[in-house]
Amino acid sequence: MTVQCELCPKACLIEPGQSGECRVRVNLDGKLVAVTYGYACSVHVDPVEKKPLFHFLPGTGILSIATAGCNLHCQNCQNWQISQRNPEDVSAEAFPPELAAEAAKRYRCLSVAYTYTDPIVFYEYTLDSCIKAREAGLKNVLVTAGYINETPLRKLCQYVDAANIDLKAFSDAFYRDICSGTLAPVLNTLAVAKSLGVMVEVTNLVIPTLNDSDDDLQKLCRWVATNLGNETPLHFSRFHPDFRMKNLPPTPGRTLDRAKEIAKSEGLYYVYIGNIIRQDAGNTYCHVCGRLLIERQGYVILQNVLENGKCPDCKTEVYGTWI
Repeated sequence: MTVQCELCPKACLIEPGQSGECRVRVNLDGKLVAVTYGYACSVHVDPVEKKPLFHFLPGTGILSIATAGCNLHCQNCQNWQISQRNPEDVSAEAFPPELAAEAAKRYRCLSVAYTYTDPIVFYEYTLDSCIKAREAGLKNVLVTAGYINETPLRKLCQYVDAANIDLKAFSDAFYRDICSGTLAPVLNTLAVAKSLGVMVEVTNLVIPTLNDSDDDLQKLCRWVATNLGNETPLHFSRFHPDFRMKNLPPTPGRTLDRAKEIAKSEGLYYVYIGNIIRQDAGNTYCHVCGRLLIERQGYVILQNVLENGKCPDCKTEVYGTWI
């Protein structure tokens, strides 16, 4: 019996014994099963800044877990060895939801991230792990491309505290040609997650000639400011040639600087540059008085002068989740 997956907008029709585009969700005897459930191909303790999350428990460790598979097929994917391969071809170990929570506590992490590939495709594992983490007093983080239908998203967001969501370009053609997806569902995920109280940060990987024009960047920044709010942190990340996109050069630093200027001109308060060493690239400043609030060098916090989530000088509240 053919089954239809209702998790993401691709709505794969899956024949018996076959999988959807994500390679993970398989029709076993007429029942849709996520075959990677409880089997992690990657488990690490990372600084939360690596996600990147700059407004969520800065300076803390976060237990990061992933399984194989992804429902997008980005030509530039830097984790393609696990995201674009079949589960049986990726080494994985049993790591059930309760063990994820226990490990996070053992390594003194305050939160758990579902990351590296995309937690959407291992949805049931992500959801159950979020529930166990929440029961253990931990917070949950999604690092995702946001390609999910609204009904399962709303259910998952009940247990999610923060998310870094990729907005790969403000172009449907880009999503179709480069990612094998579409733009509208991602915009909906961003808006819904923010409306449900998830602390949202946005990442845009700036790729030379594909999504780096002033017009592209202005449209993206304007949408974030208008639909998510000026307080929403936006990370511009440097592209490095990888996977099936080795024909393009790394993003020039001047392009990232220009992207930041455009974001600021559109009224965004907190704009960051990643994957490249730039002066002040990761610092957080008060958007009212300009005070340096958090000084970063890479993933390292050099100073954090926030007082109860507020600027110590003008007392302006800074969007985020703070210790």
